Amino acid sequence: MKKKQMGFIAGVAALAAAGGWYLTQSPATQAGDAAKGGKGKMPPTTTVNVVAPQRQDVGVVLAANGTVTPLRTVDLHPQTTSTIREVHIQEGQFVKAGQLMFSLDDRADRANVDKAQAQVARDRAALADLERQYKRSQELFAQKFIAQSAVDSLRSQVEAARALLQSDIAIVRASSVSAGYAEIRAPMSGRVGAIKVYPGSLVQLATSLTTITQLDPIDVAFTLPESSLAALLAAQKHGKVAVQADAGARSIVGELSFIDNTVDPATGTIRVKARFDNRDTGLWPGQYVDTRVTVQTIKDAVVIPQAAIITNAQGSFVYVVEKDNSARQVPVARLHGFGLYAAVSGLAGNEQVITEGKQNLRPGSKVRLAGAPAKPVATRGANKGQQA
Repeated sequence: MKKKQMGFIAGVAALAAAGGWYLTQSPATQAGDAAKGGKGKMPPTTTVNVVAPQRQDVGVVLAANGTVTPLRTVDLHPQTTSTIREVHIQEGQFVKAGQLMFSLDDRADRANVDKAQAQVARDRAALADLERQYKRSQELFAQKFIAQSAVDSLRSQVEAARALLQSDIAIVRASSVSAGYAEIRAPMSGRVGAIKVYPGSLVQLATSLTTITQLDPIDVAFTLPESSLAALLAAQKHGKVAVQADAGARSIVGELSFIDNTVDPATGTIRVKARFDNRDTGLWPGQYVDTRVTVQTIKDAVVIPQAAIITNAQGSFVYVVEKDNSARQVPVARLHGFGLYAAVSGLAGNEQVITEGKQNLRPGSKVRLAGAPAKPVATRGANKGQQA
């Protein structure tokens, strides 16, 4: 009884070893062994999908998220302590450079100007009287009626009066400048922000009245990886670099205006700006937009789906269908990828590139295009039977 059990166990072990050996063999080995056994089976044909490469100009585009940034924003402050007499603008209004925005109480400043002007008039009259006396003294000195010292004394008085007059004129100018601070005008054209004061409000040097933001033209600031720096600089050397900004459903085209002089070592990015005409205020400060910079255009490039490209340790390649319905491996280099497609080198452009089913292929494998009728393959044994 024990001998029978041992024989049964040994038979099971032999069957398991044979099954494991068979499973470890590749399909090609099994097919070869089958052929050697005289059964005449051929390797199975793989069904694949193919596409024809397209030729077109491909733009090398760098994409990034950007923030709309105004060229200038001015926070208006008074230059003197006073009260608001009148507000000439409204919130959100567009103003031009030099337009009157606020009027302050300037009564004291105007009085100081009038006082300084009166002092100038008095000094001018005194100077005129001294100049007449000096001229008369010269005539008397020529007639030997007065001494030279009297003439010199009058000349000194004339010079002092002239200096005093110039000083008073300067005081008038200074008073006029102080009085001019009562009128606050727009330093540039732009849009007015929130107004924070009203007629009668007491304002000081630190009081913020409102802000003016320039909207046209306007900048979009964004960052790009430092690996894009060489392409950016090369494109800038060849002329204007187009930049496209997508704000919602709108698309606006501007040009590259600024590349920062340093790369941020913490993020490995470089700061870039593009400038846009914004007459219709399609871009608003602080708004987030999608930007695309076209740094190069590849002329007449061969374009294929990215799904057709296979990458391994040896490099990138695709499978193409030969005239005898076999698969051939063609090395390619990816020039630029965009969406589901890529511009590549290594293809002539007239091949049939395999996109689906390539995972089961080896160089020389037989393929059948999807949708084509399958051709029956007769075995060698069957052929002999027909001949018989």
